[in-house]
Order: sequence, then structure tokens, then C-alpha cells
Amino acid sequence: MEIGEKILAVAPMMDLTDRHCRSFHRILTKKAHLYSEMINTGAIIYGDAHRQLDFDHDEHYVILQLGGSDPTDLAKAAKRGEEWGYDQIDLNCGCPSERVQKGSFGACLMAEPNLVAECVKAMKDAVSIPISVKHRLGLNEMNPDHPLDYQFALDFMCAVSQAGASQVTIHARNAVLKGLSPKENRMIPPLRYDIAKRLRVDLQKHFSKVKVLLNGGLENNQMIHNHWDDFDGFMIGRAAYHTPAMLLAWDRMIETQGQDYGYFLNEQTWIEIQEGIIRYSQSWLKQFSAESSEHFYLAAITRHVLGLPHGLGGARLWRQQLSDHRLIAPVKTHQQIEQFFTQASRSLRIFSDENFVTQYDD
Repeated sequence: MEIGEKILAVAPMMDLTDRHCRSFHRILTKKAHLYSEMINTGAIIYGDAHRQLDFDHDEHYVILQLGGSDPTDLAKAAKRGEEWGYDQIDLNCGCPSERVQKGSFGACLMAEPNLVAECVKAMKDAVSIPISVKHRLGLNEMNPDHPLDYQFALDFMCAVSQAGASQVTIHARNAVLKGLSPKENRMIPPLRYDIAKRLRVDLQKHFSKVKVLLNGGLENNQMIHNHWDDFDGFMIGRAAYHTPAMLLAWDRMIETQGQDYGYFLNEQTWIEIQEGIIRYSQSWLKQFSAESSEHFYLAAITRHVLGLPHGLGGARLWRQQLSDHRLIAPVKTHQQIEQFFTQASRSLRIFSDENFVTQYDD
């Protein structure tokens, strides 16, 4: 990454940003930072590390997000992530799920900044790759306009920066630890981009090289453009997942300092993306071929691309075909993979029948 270059990232999302999702997103953008799902340290240290950590080499720049609160375990898991080839380690201090809280990690860690600092230092000492932290604006009923509550967030950011974090990502909402679901925590607490902007300015008075990314409520590239000069980067979650075509503009946004943020999903672009999806799907099938292709199930990939034609004519029928078990289950060969995606795309009105046949039918 060039000095001063902004970061655009797809947020870590449980049950969503697996290796197939990240490989699809990499087809759309070469410069975005891609995050794993949050992985508990115990699953890496004591579980099936290959299942938890394997990724495709094309995914770089790829970041392993860890969940945990024990400095020793986090150091071990971070070291394993570095050995696996990840480019960065991120510590989750933002997830408000009660299930996550029971494991003593996630957003509840913001109440223990000294412990988080120990965790960051332990990981920093164990690896040579960057360490970052994702967190919330505050906890529960805190009012970021109140000096003490504002200082709470700033002190947390300073503590992890002092310990060695080179990047922090602020989800610009409070985390309500009791009474709200994770979904409600992404919607009900008010967004305060103005406070996040102040925190960046104040943090960088003390730690000028620590990058501050904005997360939360960013629904489109226009919103990223509007805040471009206020942060060192932006992390987008659900919008990037459900309307992934927005990622098509990200490389140009980085190159033009946020000025060129539009994209056009035309026939040629669609064909190029589809060819990438087909190649990746065929590569994934090849990994099963040594044993039995019966274990291959294309839905592991198609579930992540359903939002690609959002806004295009015929998108609904395309989504139906890519989520229909009766159509997906029989797909077990390279040729069937190509035929499956080719047939599904016939429903999209960006193609005329003549052009589509010319491209795909021999």
C-alpha cells in the first residue's frame, strides 16, 4: 500500500465473509482489504486450523480477525495466522452479541482498555505483520457529547495505539450490551460520524501514524466520497455484501482520491466477472476431485453472489436460479459449472439474445 493511500475494506461478518465470499470480492476489486469472519482463538489453537484459516492466494490483502481476551492465546493465534500467510491481524472489540460476551470478547472488552492493550502488545510481540483493532464509539448509554464519555473512547484508542496497533476502525455507534440483538445494534444506536472524525483528529495528535477507519451505516460509494477527507479509510459491511457491484468502483476511488465513485455494470463487465466466478468455482471443484466431486456443492459459492445484479432487469430470476437446490445440486463438473452460470445470466436484460449467444454458445 502506498504512503497516504486510503483503505477501502469489506468488514468482517460472521457466516458471510468466508473464503468464497472474499474470492468473489477480489474479482471485483484488486485493492480492497478483505477480512475473515471473526474466529475464536480456541478454534485456531485447538481446532481444525486448515478449515478455519485456509484461503486462496488471490485474496491478498487479507486480514485475519480474532476474537479473544487472553493475551497468550491471542499471541498464539496471531502467530498461526502469520504463518498461514495473512497480511494483518485484527482484534474484535466491537461485536455486541451476548454469545460473544460470554466468551469475554467483542465489544465488552472496551470496558477493559488495559487488558486490550496487553492483548495487542502480546500479538505485536509475536508477529511481524500489522495489528489492528475494531471497536465501537462507546458502550450502552454513554453520550459521546459528554466529555467523560468522549474521553473513554479516546483513551481506549490511545491505549491500543500505545500497545502497538497501527490501525483502528471505529464503528460510529455505541454497543448496547444488553437488550438489543446484533442486528438492532447495527440500526438503533445513533450514528455519530462527527464524533468519529473528532476522535481521529485527537488520536493522531498523539499517534500520527495510526490510521483511523470509519465503519457503520455506509450504504453506498457516495457516502464514502462525502467523508473521504475525514478518515484514513472506510470499512463497509452489509452494503458491500448485498450490493457487491459497488466494489467495482473502489480501485478507481482509491486512485482518484474518492472523486470517481460511480460504476456501470454493463454487458462486458458482467461477462468478465462471470468468467472470474466460473474459474474460481472450477478451481474449488478441482480440490474435491482427488476424493469425490460428490462433496462439492456450488451453493457454498453462489450464496455470496446473489446481490451482484441488484437493480438490473431480470435480477430476481437470476437470484432464484442461483439459490435453487434442484438446479445447484447436480452441478459436479467444470462444464456444468459454466453452463449453470451461463444459463442463469440469460435472464438478465443487459444481454440481447443475439449478443448473449455470440458470447457463450459455440
